[in-house]
Amino acid sequence: MSTKKKGAYAAKMKRATHMLFYRRHQKPGVKGWELHKAIGSDYPKVLDLLDDFLKPLDLQVKTVYEQEKNPEKPTVDEMDKARFYVTLRGELEPKEAKMIGWRIDDLAGLAITISYIISKKGQAARRDVEELLGEKIAGWKVGLNLDRYIRYGYLQQDDNEQLYLDWRTRAEVDEKALIDLLLRSEEENNTPKQSQPDEELETDEAQDEENSQ
Repeated sequence: MSTKKKGAYAAKMKRATHMLFYRRHQKPGVKGWELHKAIGSDYPKVLDLLDDFLKPLDLQVKTVYEQEKNPEKPTVDEMDKARFYVTLRGELEPKEAKMIGWRIDDLAGLAITISYIISKKGQAARRDVEELLGEKIAGWKVGLNLDRYIRYGYLQQDDNEQLYLDWRTRAEVDEKALIDLLLRSEEENNTPKQSQPDEELETDEAQDEENSQ
């Protein structure tokens, strides 16, 4: 790549960075057509270069298409309608989770809601989710939390008060990993704890002493 071309792509990467990091709307990121208009038709290549640049920082440029399943070879029209934003490439440590401004129980509520909707094949009545969350978190927070999950793009709700997973869940949540984690946690909770060898030894000694009396 010539020096002039490298300079042009560096300028486009800078422009794309400003657009992706600067939040102008309630939802993070920008639409493909906005990048197309500001950077040019080669904006997908610019985003690929930016993604490589962000990799050592554990960040990535995420693409969220309008349709639920990502196309193998997206067309220009599909790219223009997609949303692009920067998110973590890896995972937050538990002690880092509070830095995103959410309480642990709010995050747990979101995980419960997402896993419940997945278990119901992608949709669930809001009242059923409210009832489930009411068993886990304070009742006054249930409605507030659900509205928050909807407002931030993790859930969507139709006129019949049916809840569905929204674009941000598809972008940020590894649904299979979440279900595996919950199933593993449930198995551990249901597995009877084995007594420790020392405890067993003490129990046997106490029984022997009792028999000798």
